[in-house]
Amino acid sequence: MSQTNLTVAQLNAAAPAEAVALLDGVYEHSPWIAERALAARPFRSLAHLKHALAQVVNTASADEQIGLIAAHPELAGKAMVSQTLTAESTNEQRKAGLTDCTPEEFATIQQLNADYNAKFGFPFILAVRGPRGAGLPKREIIETFARRLHHHPAFERGEALRNIHRIAEIRLDDKFAVDLTLGNDVWDWQEQLSVHTDPGYAEKGQLTVTYLTDAHRACAAQISALMLATGFDSVHIDAVGNVVGRYEGATPDAKTLLTGSHYDTVRNGGKYDGRLGIFVPIACVRELKRQSRRLPFAFEVVGFAEEEGQRYKATFLGSGALIGHFDARWLVQKDADGITMREAMQHAGLKEEDIPKIQRDPARYLGFVEVHIEQGPVLTELDLPLGIVTSINGSVRYVGEVIGMASHAGTTPMDRRRDAAAAVAELILYTERRAAQDGDSVGTVGMLEVPSGSINVVPGRCKFSLDLRAPHNTQRDALATDVVAELQAICERRGVRFELEETMRAAAAPSAPAWQQRWETAVDALGIPLFRMPSGAGHDAMKLHEVMPQAMLFVRGINSGISHNPLESSTNDDIQLAVQAFQLLLEGLAADPAP
Repeated sequence: MSQTNLTVAQLNAAAPAEAVALLDGVYEHSPWIAERALAARPFRSLAHLKHALAQVVNTASADEQIGLIAAHPELAGKAMVSQTLTAESTNEQRKAGLTDCTPEEFATIQQLNADYNAKFGFPFILAVRGPRGAGLPKREIIETFARRLHHHPAFERGEALRNIHRIAEIRLDDKFAVDLTLGNDVWDWQEQLSVHTDPGYAEKGQLTVTYLTDAHRACAAQISALMLATGFDSVHIDAVGNVVGRYEGATPDAKTLLTGSHYDTVRNGGKYDGRLGIFVPIACVRELKRQSRRLPFAFEVVGFAEEEGQRYKATFLGSGALIGHFDARWLVQKDADGITMREAMQHAGLKEEDIPKIQRDPARYLGFVEVHIEQGPVLTELDLPLGIVTSINGSVRYVGEVIGMASHAGTTPMDRRRDAAAAVAELILYTERRAAQDGDSVGTVGMLEVPSGSINVVPGRCKFSLDLRAPHNTQRDALATDVVAELQAICERRGVRFELEETMRAAAAPSAPAWQQRWETAVDALGIPLFRMPSGAGHDAMKLHEVMPQAMLFVRGINSGISHNPLESSTNDDIQLAVQAFQLLLEGLAADPAP
C-alpha cells in the first residue's frame, strides 16, 4: 500500500499494527502517539486524525512530552552533518536550505543550539517548512531561534510541542497527498497584498495601512482586480473606500448574503487581521465561477476600508457607513500631518455627498457572516483549527490628557509636584486591577505620550488612550464608570486636571443562534471538534449586527495566536479548512435558505 496515497478509510480499516506502521514517521521516533490515537477511530476526516494525535501528546506526561521533543534533531546539527537524520527531517531541513548554510550561518545556528540547550535542556524545534509548507528562509529561522531563546521555559515547551504538531501535519499532508490549493492561494493573496505599506514603515519592513493613504488605495485597487479576475459580476469602490464585489444569485430578485472584513491595519501590524475575511470568500466565489454555478441568493463580499481607527478617530467607518452610521463630524478631523478626512477623501476621488447612498436595506439581506483570524492563543493551545464565535465583547474607547505643571526635576520636592505622567501611571495600574476583578473584562492603555518630555523635567502633560471591553454592555459600562471615577479621584488628589474624550462605544454583539448553528454544522461536517468561544476583539460584524443577524468563524493563528504584530500568521492547512467551512455554509444556506 502506497503511503503517499493513504486515505482515512484505509487507516480506519487497518489492523492496529498496520495502522501504526502507516503513520510511521509522522511524529519523530514516537510510535506510541499513533498507538494511543487509534482509540479515537473511526476518524471522520484527516483534520480529526490530526486533532486526535495532538490530543495524545497534550495529555501525555511531562516526561513523555520532553522525550518527544528530545527525539527531534537539532537544526543544522550533528545528525545533519553526519547524515543520520530521518528521511522526513532531511527533506524538511533541505527545503529550508539548512543543508546549504554558509560558514557564518552554520556557526550562528550552532551557537544558538548551544545556548538554547543550556537554557531549556531540550533541542529547539521549529516547523521549518513554515505556514505555507514551502520552507522558511534561513534568515527567518535564525530570527525565530533568537527570539524564542527569551521565552519562559514552560511557555517554550508548549511552543516546541505546537511546532511538532505542525511538522506532523505537514508530514500527514504528504502521506495523504492533500490538495491545499485553496489554502495556498488565500495565503499567497495575503502575502501579495502586504507589499503595500505607508511611508515611514516600508523602510523598516513593517506593515501599516491606514485610511486613504496611497498604500491603502493600492490595496483597494489590488483587491478589486482580484475580485474581477476570480469571477465577480460587479466590483466597485464605494463612497468611503469599501471594495464591494457581488456574485449575483440565480434570480434577479434574490436576497443577498453579506460577508467581508477590513483591509486597513494597525501600525506595524499583521497580514491576516481582517484580510483573511476578504480573501476566504473570494476563493469561494472563484470556485463557484469555475463550476458555472449560481446560488439561490446573491453573494456580496466587502473589503471594509477602515476598522482600526488608526489615522482618524473613526473606528468601524467602513462597516458603519453601510448601516447609515457615518458621522459627518469625522470629516473635519485631522491626522498627524494636519490633513482632514474630507481632504483625504477628496484626494482619493471620493464624494462625501454619495455616502448616504451606500446604506444597505436590511430587508434585502439574509445576514452577515465573517471569517477572522482568532487574534488570541485559545485555539492554538487547544490544537483546533477553527472556532465558533458566540458573541463579540462590548467595548468603549477614550483618548485623554492629564495636565499638571512642568517643573525642574532636581529642585521640585516630591510633595510639591503636579506630575501628569505619574497620575496616568496610577490610572494604568488601577485599570489593570479593576478589569481583573471581573475575570473576563479587559482594560488597556495602549498609547502613552509625554509631549516635549525631557529627562530632567517633571512631566506637565501626559496623553493616553483607554480601551475597555467586557462580554456584556452592563459589565463594560460598570468598568468604564469605575475607571473614569478613579481618574477624577487621582487628579483631585494630585492637584492636576484631565480631559477625556469618548471616541468609540460598541455594543456587545451575540451571534444569531440560527447563523451560529450554520457555522457549527459546517465545521462539524469537516470532522473538527466544535469549540465555542467569545471574541474579545472588535469586528465589523459588530456594526452589521445592529441591522441584521450575524455570526463569525475564527481561524487559528500560529506563534501562540499573536495579532496586531508582524508575527501574526496562519497556516495553509487552517485556511484551507476555513474556505471549506465557508463553502459548506453556502451549500447549507442554498439547501435551506434563511427567511
